[in-house]
Amino acid sequence: MGLLDGKKALIFGVANDHSIAWGIAQALHGAGATVGFASVESLIERRVRPLATSIGATFVEACDVQSDNEIAAVMTKWADAEGQLDVLVHAVAFAPREALEGQFLDTDRAAFATALDVSAYSLVAMCRAGRDLFRPGSSVLTLSYLGAERVVANYNVMGVAKAALEASVRYLAADLGPTGVRVNAISAGPVRTLSASGVRDFRKLYSSFAEVAPLRANITPEDVGKTALYLCSDLASAVTGEVIYVDGGFSVMGVPLGDG
Repeated sequence: MGLLDGKKALIFGVANDHSIAWGIAQALHGAGATVGFASVESLIERRVRPLATSIGATFVEACDVQSDNEIAAVMTKWADAEGQLDVLVHAVAFAPREALEGQFLDTDRAAFATALDVSAYSLVAMCRAGRDLFRPGSSVLTLSYLGAERVVANYNVMGVAKAALEASVRYLAADLGPTGVRVNAISAGPVRTLSASGVRDFRKLYSSFAEVAPLRANITPEDVGKTALYLCSDLASAVTGEVIYVDGGFSVMGVPLGDG
């Protein structure tokens, strides 16, 4: 018996086989869930559908998360295909590349609006569009990063967007909790993903991470997938409105002590 036998999971945001969302998809599928995908149209045939096929998933839809109509259309198709939504994974984030370097002070209004819309508001829109499909015990999960609460060089407007995302998790948890739906976030350490590559000097950040994190290791999509499985299963039946760190302990450190 798998932890998610009989459960139906819809994942927004898989870009390729290095995506944290793909690590989550594999974990949920391995625990018995039926998994479906929604992603950027340009990635569907080249990247997403082959991954879906590799785990026997048949639901693959394109979605522009800045469009309420497209999100609603995906949810309608999901309802027709699966009838219920036990797990919703929001793994979507974007800011223009030029806003992910230099000073946050120089972020223009358009870049700010785009980052907040794609990275934070889309979670609200997905929950609203899917609320009639949720059952008591359903779980909503999103992905954050330490830049939501601490300054990380070049993360800039994405840090502000992730802070808004984490606040949204708490408000959504309060709104959906009376119906038995839980909403949580995972704050993962840096992972080499397509979106991370847009942050200037990400390689430096990634290479120094393991020197500081107490577990002295970088984070993998599989690490995040394991915690996602916990949060989406009945093992976390009383956990909601939380941000769970999967970062090898990096977030607890102040001044690095090193190994000397």
